[in-house]
Amino acid sequence: MDDDVHAPSTLDAGKGALVVLFLVTMIDMIGFGIVIPFLTYLVEDLAADQNITSTGIWVGLLMTSYSAAQFLFSPIWGGLSDRIGRRPVLMIGLVGNTVFFTMFGLANTLLMALVARFLAGVFNGNIAVARAYIGDVSTPKQLATRMGLIGAAFGLGFTIGPFLGGELSAPAERWDVFAGTVLETHPYLLPCLLASVLSIVSLLLAFRYLPESLVPEARSTRTTKTWTATMKRTASNVQRMLGTKNIGSLMWVTFLYMFGFTVMHAVFILYTQMDPSTGGLGFSEADNGRIFALIGILGIITQGGLIGPLTRKFGSLFILRFGSVLSGIGLILIPYSTLDFVWAWMIFITGGIAIGNGLFQPSSSTLLTSLARRDDYELGAVMGSQESLSSFARILGPLTGGYVWTITVDRTGFFDYHTAFHICGVLMMLAFLLSFKVEFSDAEQTSQ
Repeated sequence: MDDDVHAPSTLDAGKGALVVLFLVTMIDMIGFGIVIPFLTYLVEDLAADQNITSTGIWVGLLMTSYSAAQFLFSPIWGGLSDRIGRRPVLMIGLVGNTVFFTMFGLANTLLMALVARFLAGVFNGNIAVARAYIGDVSTPKQLATRMGLIGAAFGLGFTIGPFLGGELSAPAERWDVFAGTVLETHPYLLPCLLASVLSIVSLLLAFRYLPESLVPEARSTRTTKTWTATMKRTASNVQRMLGTKNIGSLMWVTFLYMFGFTVMHAVFILYTQMDPSTGGLGFSEADNGRIFALIGILGIITQGGLIGPLTRKFGSLFILRFGSVLSGIGLILIPYSTLDFVWAWMIFITGGIAIGNGLFQPSSSTLLTSLARRDDYELGAVMGSQESLSSFARILGPLTGGYVWTITVDRTGFFDYHTAFHICGVLMMLAFLLSFKVEFSDAEQTSQ
């Protein structure tokens, strides 16, 4: 009987439904990444209008607000989808994207930008719902492949988003047709409008091609599980997993890595847009968008083509360590870039960071899965705890980077604009050293 109930849902989720889910996830990452090339410039423009000098802190706040909102509201969206179905929750998220991407582009104060960015994160807390949809409609044999679509959408969205954000920023300065329009007074509105249009297209496709995956009989009728109870349960799971020997050590390794990597998110463009006379590179929004697009492309290549053969030859634990070292070296070298052959230098540095991250992330997930199976822990609890801890790192990283930048950028001596990048490298090296507490052999991986 259960198979009969499940079968129609699986048949209804054809290629159209999977394409819509792919777009929902990709647009989520486009929305996250599209602001990266111009965020610092927007903050500086608005800060100048409001006589605010702590631009680094505001950059960190705007970067963090999106991730914080996703962390806080994902459980709410997930619980709601259990009760009313996946389809309406996903569509609500797309409507929110449309509204708050545009609101961000129209922001004329830092507070308005912060509110818009936070609300965009609130309505983009539906990635967990997309994963749940795939779980509803997939057989065990289909599950891994279809979940892989989510990973591919992440990588593609993070590649496309920054590129579009950079290329479409300040259009009135580049194309005469936009002079004298609202796009001149709001120079970062165009990429935000594009993100909104993509959300509208996905909304229309979802309305037409996305069937509900959760039949009424399977929906939860529980209404007593509050947000507070969900957060307490999450915290309890994280604490329990951190108390284990190998899994706990690996979770700390990943936390330190993500912490260092997201510090870079806040300070990279703060550095590259600095005037060369003060040590920066004088990059434009488009220059920064191309750099982040390159990082995304190299990440896709690494995870799509290199990680498998390298893991089979060297093992996941070695690859994880190598990735953390490679990323750490690249992050430390960023502020030592030179204007001589600047693009060759940046491609070399950011290429190392991208490849290092592309090696570290899947190796961490592979090891965590293997350790959970070997030590007989519930995989869902382990992965959920890891994601919660990583989310906290993504919240803490930009805030730390923005604050450190603000208090050091105008200094000279040992603590100056290099300091934030040194912190990134130190955190990566700590992750590398802590990885030696993880006990896992190549033979064990082969046997998984």
